[in-house]
Amino acid sequence: MILKYLIVGATGGLGEKVLAHFIATRPAHEYAAASTQESNRKLFEDRGIAFRRINYDEPEVLDTAFDGVENVLFVSTNTFDNDRRRRQHQNFVDAAARAKIKHVWYTSLAFGGFTSNSKATVQTAHLETEEMLRRSGLTFTSIREGLYTDAFPLMLNWFPESAKITLPTNEPMAMALRSELGEATARLMITGGHENEIVLLTAEAPIRPSEIVTVINETTHRQVEFERVSTEAFLTAHEEGDLGKKPKAFFESILTWYEDIEIGGCD
Repeated sequence: MILKYLIVGATGGLGEKVLAHFIATRPAHEYAAASTQESNRKLFEDRGIAFRRINYDEPEVLDTAFDGVENVLFVSTNTFDNDRRRRQHQNFVDAAARAKIKHVWYTSLAFGGFTSNSKATVQTAHLETEEMLRRSGLTFTSIREGLYTDAFPLMLNWFPESAKITLPTNEPMAMALRSELGEATARLMITGGHENEIVLLTAEAPIRPSEIVTVINETTHRQVEFERVSTEAFLTAHEEGDLGKKPKAFFESILTWYEDIEIGGCD
């Protein structure tokens, strides 16, 4: 049986928005939802949506999920272990090739824009996956999704009780609503084209971290301060007083995001 679209990550923040557009615009027989959790099957089937389970660590499960699929939404795994992510993504690409999927739609990130020069460690696995897809011979589109607007607390390390935001950059970054990115991704899949291309989805106008703090203050009627500091001061301040008790490794990683933003990699 031919399945025109398989929406992987259908319970995730972006995937569910992609699926929502399919539900609103396409007949149900054209698409199916996919998730790593078998327990989600009833959730979808009760709504009349076909379901397939996937597992990035089990090639045979991927083979079953991809049977008869023409277009697949390839959502990155959520591990921060780049070595494991690399193996998982290779499993996905190999299974897609075995299934002779016509078009793989990969959700990458927008660090570095259209270039492959991003300093952000989080982008490394995405660039490697794009190269996997090129080598595979599959037709693919890498959709570099902009920074999520609702992720601003992560980008600023902001908490409702924060009195001061300190960052090593105040350069502008483009942020977009996850719902709009999901709809745009779905529209790309439905329209087709962009074979073996990179597509950048982002906002028209970027915003500076200090401007976000201004919006926070206008909304909450507080006086949160913003200070641009050196990278060393940033690491020291957050290692010693992070409200979320995150480890040093987290801030070392996110520092590479700010380095990218500092050179215009997200505007």
